Amino acid sequence: MPKNRIQGIIFGILMSITMAYGMEVYNVAWKMGIPTQPVGFSNMTNSVFWGALLEAAYMWLFVFLFSNLWGNRLGARLASGLVDPARDNAFLCQTVRACCTVLVMCPTMSLVASILFNVVLAGMPAVQLPAIWVGTVIKNFPMALLWNLFAAGPVSRLVFRTCFAHVGEKKDVMASELAEAAE
Repeated sequence: MPKNRIQGIIFGILMSITMAYGMEVYNVAWKMGIPTQPVGFSNMTNSVFWGALLEAAYMWLFVFLFSNLWGNRLGARLASGLVDPARDNAFLCQTVRACCTVLVMCPTMSLVASILFNVVLAGMPAVQLPAIWVGTVIKNFPMALLWNLFAAGPVSRLVFRTCFAHVGEKKDVMASELAEAAE
């Protein structure tokens, strides 16, 4: 995965965009009342994707900012108490770290969304923010966890590996060319 700071930033942007878009699809569908209709999410229309794209266009910035300020570090710290990369399977370590990061980021982003969408834009009283926030976390956490594990994480890693697949090969070719030139 990321080998340097620039690659880490690019991977962070990919994860932020995929997480924000997936969660906005989910939340826009909720705002439209789709899950409460007969057959629930099977009633979704394409308008959900457009509405989610509009919101994700700026929400990914919050995801990127807060994940870099504390989400990734706290998630890694929590995961380090549960798994050991030296003795545990890499897949298990990656999965536990993703779960721990969601454990930090879901309440964070639920607070951002509660303030922005419920208090600022919908005009709900700020005194109700704790209840709104808890309700938002309860609604979002299962989706955030599943979306991270089964969609955003795998898609982001695939895109990242595809974009940077030749970087290692180019370094190997350059190193062998340098070695040949030195001989």
